[in-house]
Amino acid sequence: MGNLLTLTTFIPLIGAAILALFLRGNDVAAQRNAKWVAMAATSATFLISLFILFQFNSADTGFQMVEEHSWLLGLNYKMGVDGISVLFVMLTTFLMPIVIASCWGVDSRVKEYMIAFLVLETLMLGVFMALDLILFYMFFEAGLIPMFLIIGIWGGVNRIYASFKFFLYTFLGSVLMLVAMVAMFSLAGTTDIPTLMTTDFPSSDFAVLGINIVGGVQTLLFLAFFASFAVKMPMWPVHTWLPDAHVQAPTAGSVVLAAILLKMGGYGFLRFSLPMFPVGSEVIGPLVLWLSAIAIVYTSLVALVQQDMKKLIAYSSIAHMGYVTMGIFTVNQQGIDGAIFQMISHGFISGALFLCVGVIYDRMHTRDIDAYGGLVNRMPAYAMIFMFFTMANVGLPGTSGFVGEFLTLVGIFQVNTWVAVVATSGVILSASYGLWLYRRVVMGDLIKESLKSITDMNGRERAIFAPLVFMTLLLGVYPSLVTDIIGPSVTALIGQYDTATAAYDAAAQVAAN
Repeated sequence: MGNLLTLTTFIPLIGAAILALFLRGNDVAAQRNAKWVAMAATSATFLISLFILFQFNSADTGFQMVEEHSWLLGLNYKMGVDGISVLFVMLTTFLMPIVIASCWGVDSRVKEYMIAFLVLETLMLGVFMALDLILFYMFFEAGLIPMFLIIGIWGGVNRIYASFKFFLYTFLGSVLMLVAMVAMFSLAGTTDIPTLMTTDFPSSDFAVLGINIVGGVQTLLFLAFFASFAVKMPMWPVHTWLPDAHVQAPTAGSVVLAAILLKMGGYGFLRFSLPMFPVGSEVIGPLVLWLSAIAIVYTSLVALVQQDMKKLIAYSSIAHMGYVTMGIFTVNQQGIDGAIFQMISHGFISGALFLCVGVIYDRMHTRDIDAYGGLVNRMPAYAMIFMFFTMANVGLPGTSGFVGEFLTLVGIFQVNTWVAVVATSGVILSASYGLWLYRRVVMGDLIKESLKSITDMNGRERAIFAPLVFMTLLLGVYPSLVTDIIGPSVTALIGQYDTATAAYDAAAQVAAN
């Protein structure tokens, strides 16, 4: 399979084309066929992506399975994976069949709904594999369109407001990144990402309008990319689009948004910010650490007062992404390992939590926490699954949620003790809002008449959760499955960063003397 990456990336798009061109009608049979075509396309994508994992050599810190072709107008199509990106590819292909399975109850414009998710999968995979700036930007921005439609067409009452807010926040952040990419091309003369990762962009301080720009051009480029990736994560204080998007999005849309789309911001920091602008990262890094710590505490406190289950889990996601940005900008082995592990783990856990909300929303058509209570009496299997993922979200040892948080906290303690102390309080707060939610929804007596006929999870719903439970447990007890793959690439990234920043610090010391 010489074009394995391209094949993996574009199989979902082929599935979308089959649906668009050959499926007619909107009767029950056509809807069922649309779902099965989407399931077949996403399942085939996952099975083929396994060959990427099997062929991947974690000892090789460079890009592997590289495919390169010239396009029209001189554009360069270049794809590849390394130890940092390969697991995000696997996370995407693993989750998409689960997402499609969760859509089985959808009965409105089913064909278009499936097409939107299939196109979105191709664009998300393209982001994690692209090795050309223009190609990356095209995948990165195009991914906004299907998610915009998923929220705006199949979302809740305020779906139009939420979809436009999502689109404008993420698009405006990316405009600055585009400007920075043009500047990088003018400085380096190439859009090849591996070449740009070894390019020494100017880092000499200079003044603009009387303001001294420490780190020079690198700092400005870093800030431009930071504007895009910080919104995508999302980081505090540019996080306000996410709760609205989650609340209005359909269940499957929330799963993709939390489990995969948010990870593009963290991936961007690792692919662009640290290797290409190490001096800028060093200059702005302390600010990012404090923003991350504030995000962990602030959004956890906000989660405690929510009455909507989805909004509570959305704020929880922002808090957990705070651990990710904090770990990345420690720029040490434990911190970055923990950040990547946290992103992979969060994909399983947050996706499962949104699916848990979807299970009872499908039955009661409300997400109001006060509308529930005592579900354990009628839904014991659901209560057990919900408890498991609540504990994983809190970071219970033995689950994948513990490993990521523990590693990031170990990493930050080596860099800034005060940030670590503030961030560690988030562990206590996550237990507070997680257990508060669980107690209100699941525990107690079943006293509400509307709940007395509610049914437990059916076979399809249990099958959806089974692989998520398995992966959360597997990575919790055997984390080296992830760390062995990412470790060498992370070590190489840190070595490159330390070399570049040491040279800058030495030059600054000489200038000061």
